[in-house]
Amino acid sequence: MNASARRAAPARASRPRRPTTASQWRRRALVAAILGAGIAVALSQIDFQRAIQELTLPLQHEDIIRQQAAEKNLDPALIAAVIYSESKFRDQESAAGAIGLMQITPSTAKYIERLSGGTTFKTSDLNDPQINISYGSYLLRRFLDRYGGNTVAALAAYNAGPGNVDSWGGSALQVSGIEFPETRAYVEEVLSKRDEYASKYRSELGL
Repeated sequence: MNASARRAAPARASRPRRPTTASQWRRRALVAAILGAGIAVALSQIDFQRAIQELTLPLQHEDIIRQQAAEKNLDPALIAAVIYSESKFRDQESAAGAIGLMQITPSTAKYIERLSGGTTFKTSDLNDPQINISYGSYLLRRFLDRYGGNTVAALAAYNAGPGNVDSWGGSALQVSGIEFPETRAYVEEVLSKRDEYASKYRSELGL
């Protein structure tokens, strides 16, 4: 057939569509419902897992943690782990008078203020997350410097004081050399939680 004949040929009539039957609508609705349920289950599982993580490994004030880690050359996961072990991220006061997220005593806070050149400290300042985390991070940095970067010794000093750490071996201290069972358990917990925070909150902590 030549071109003129093709142009002259009548167009083929299109086949009329069959109306969608009630059973087809039911099948489509069922598929949509199944897909919707699957998405809802997946989202609920994600929400459930996130809720469990927030209960078992909470993280708050990550902006302050990142700031203090950068300012004091600390591992942000270590700061988070110390906060977890000290207070589980709850602003509280211990029976010994330690206050806030990183459990700083007023006497220790006044000592830190003198070292850092401050003059306006009030005990109520320790309820401020910015100040509390700043003071706790200052202590961690000071102990790490004192013990040549030995994290075990620095954490033991944070918990039991530098005098005890000096008597246990100072910069050479290992976990097995910590003589107080409570301090040994504390150091082990912080080291373990540091790894968990680094694994589960990499983006939040800027790792």
